[in-house]
Amino acid sequence: MKCDLCGKSAQFGHNVSHSKRRTNRIWLPNIHPASLVIDGKKTRVRLCTRCLRTQYKLAKSA
Repeated sequence: MKCDLCGKSAQFGHNVSHSKRRTNRIWLPNIHPASLVIDGKKTRVRLCTRCLRTQYKLAKSA
């Protein structure tokens, strides 16, 4: 999954056990569906929670 606004997507890394054995793992972004007004039209987008919070703050101040 990918944020439609900022492009944030999955990140990869390792789980590291006490014995330092490394296994692959993935961190997924917290993506939520939302409706935004873009160019006067209501559009369904998938946003990460950081972008959703920023959009909410911008709409609140305007």
